[in-house]
Amino acid sequence: MISAVSSSADMRATPQIPEEIEEYRDERWRRDETRPIASAFDAERFIEQVGFAAGMTDCRRPGPSLYVAICGRRDAVLPRHVQKDPETSLTWTLKDEIVRRGRIYYAKLARGTTMFLAPRMIPCFHTVWGVRRSEEKRRLSRNARAVLKVLRHEWEMSTADLRHESGVADRTAFNRALDELQAAMIVVPSAVFYQPKFTYIWTLGVGRFREALRRRLSRDAALR
Repeated sequence: MISAVSSSADMRATPQIPEEIEEYRDERWRRDETRPIASAFDAERFIEQVGFAAGMTDCRRPGPSLYVAICGRRDAVLPRHVQKDPETSLTWTLKDEIVRRGRIYYAKLARGTTMFLAPRMIPCFHTVWGVRRSEEKRRLSRNARAVLKVLRHEWEMSTADLRHESGVADRTAFNRALDELQAAMIVVPSAVFYQPKFTYIWTLGVGRFREALRRRLSRDAALR
């Protein structure tokens, strides 16, 4: 019995990553304090280097992260009260500026993960998860198509105006439609405002990243 429990525990144990790999990640993912990220330009260079990165994940989630890079340490963990944390605040501030500058792709992608993509990686992600215009009627929900129809006519709209014009009055259903369009790599936020009230401005991804979104790759090449 003890042997069986021990074997089960061993199977559940997290595999140990060799230290040389962790050191390589420290250098590539900016998990050290010698190269701090202090500006949107620094953040964009970091994302260009790694190819893609999450925004507000910490050491408990795999992969490069803007928050971890701003912290500059391998063991960075999001605090319980993020409102008063300077590193969290800087991450949000730089995220908003990156969105406004429009040089890096930012959206809530597959499985609801908010990510930054370097332009060279957009065709790869779009090949795997994107929805092409010829597929929209088959793959997008009715609510998502209603939101998209308005955006294609108006090009840019705030969250509240887009919800009103699309006729998707239920907030939950509207947010689900927006998430669907982001995951399909069709719609992206183009700005965020906090006054007079908090809102995102939404636009079509093809307006900012036309060539990257229209470039075709084989699925094998995209996955590789």
